[in-house]
Amino acid sequence: MKRLALLLLLTLCPLLALSQQMPKEEYLRRYLNLTQRVGPDGVGVETLLDKWEADWPEDTQQLLARFSFCFTRCRKARVIQLDKDRYLGNEPLIPMTDSTGRKCNYFEDYVYDDDLFAAANLAIDRAIALAPRRLDYRQAKISALLAFEKEAPEMTASALKALVDEHYTKHPVWEMDGIPEITDAHFAAFLQDYCVAFFRLGSPTALEQFKGLSEYILRYDKDDPLFVDNLGSYYLVKKEYKKAQKYYDGVLKKHPDDLTAIRNGILLARAKKDVKLEKKYLSLLAAHGETESERLGAQARLDAYNTKR
Repeated sequence: MKRLALLLLLTLCPLLALSQQMPKEEYLRRYLNLTQRVGPDGVGVETLLDKWEADWPEDTQQLLARFSFCFTRCRKARVIQLDKDRYLGNEPLIPMTDSTGRKCNYFEDYVYDDDLFAAANLAIDRAIALAPRRLDYRQAKISALLAFEKEAPEMTASALKALVDEHYTKHPVWEMDGIPEITDAHFAAFLQDYCVAFFRLGSPTALEQFKGLSEYILRYDKDDPLFVDNLGSYYLVKKEYKKAQKYYDGVLKKHPDDLTAIRNGILLARAKKDVKLEKKYLSLLAAHGETESERLGAQARLDAYNTKR
């Protein structure tokens, strides 16, 4: 009888081992090894993710991996022809003109599968719900939304404004890999990255969202030079030079070494062909330029103007 019991136990051991839950760390290790070879949506990844999800449905690493799989799978690259110099902030892959001289440049673009994009959002939303202080999870969601919306980032701007409200009203202690402590300065830089992305897109809708988001942040922190400079840049692009100068000079009154305001002030003065105004900003650049070369170049131009009197 004992021998029979031992025989049954030995027979069942392999089956018991197969039915045991694999540690989530082992799933992560296997996932990383696999995606190194085949990419985030390659052969075998979905099967591994399904097993990982069955064992650890609330593992945020599993949800991030599912998000990466669905987002990568949902977009397909294509090449499109447009009569413009830039698209989505990028120069053309192939710049061309037709026989009449009209631009017919070729740009890289992506088309999206709505169902897979929705699945990616579902995964990242679950990860955010489980770890609401992870700023990098918010970044993943918002960046995907920005890519999906292309030249009309209205939902992206709304998501960022909601994040601004959360930061300034609830004051959460944000977390992000690689940054031990996320300060207000880190958070402002995080927001500015998206403002810059809107500005680089250059479309009318993106520029309005650039302005709108900057103004929204300034409701909470009215003197942040990053976003005051942004308003100057908005009006500079619109060629409303008086308004642009007001914002740049407002920053420089409190931060005379702010290089964004100084450099853009020089561009503004040259656009207006206002030498007196350019000399004002050049003197600041000569004093506060980022490199010795920049400081010397500003001083040389300033000297050249002064010798013409």
